[in-house]
Amino acid sequence: MIVAVDGPAASGKGTIAKALARHYGLPHLDTGLLYRAVAATVLDEGLDPEVEADAVASCDFAEVLLADDRLKDDGIGKTASIVSAHPLVRAALLQRQRRFAAQAGGAVLDGRDIGTVIAPDATAKLFVKATPMIRAQRRHAELKARGSDASFDRVLADIRTRDERDSTRSEAPLRAADDAVVLDTSFLSIEASVQRAIAIVDAAAARHRM
Repeated sequence: MIVAVDGPAASGKGTIAKALARHYGLPHLDTGLLYRAVAATVLDEGLDPEVEADAVASCDFAEVLLADDRLKDDGIGKTASIVSAHPLVRAALLQRQRRFAAQAGGAVLDGRDIGTVIAPDATAKLFVKATPMIRAQRRHAELKARGSDASFDRVLADIRTRDERDSTRSEAPLRAADDAVVLDTSFLSIEASVQRAIAIVDAAAARHRM
């Protein structure tokens, strides 16, 4: 069983995807970490994330980088949004993601183009969303907990900028797959969001078996 969980930043898709992986006993991949690893490599090498060739040259990163806590940094996230807009970067990381999805027994993947590009034949597809204001509140709280002094207004502006970039890029723009179930977590607790997601996956799996 392949479960695709898509959505914008701070919508709750990562939390939901991890919970689904635990519930069904499946491996989980946060595909955003791949782009964050590319972003970190670009910055470490003093390259320009706006230059596609520089970003592509940074795609051959060591697997161990995916476990680096600094990938959670807000600056890395902003750079990841820039490098992920390059078609050749997305192409370079495509097969890695598809291999993960195709492993025996299935997998849970979360990102922005799982249901539309990476695993279009996924058993279940969720598109997790929340209002920009709610998402900014969540991200601001996360950053404060990590010691950041970023203002709420700046976080909200960053969220909106990233949404615009992700949804208007020419290659694999952020959008819900036609057959995805939209899950709005704006006013749901984590527990309620997860239970709603499990119900969606169970229903999709039942249909798949018919």
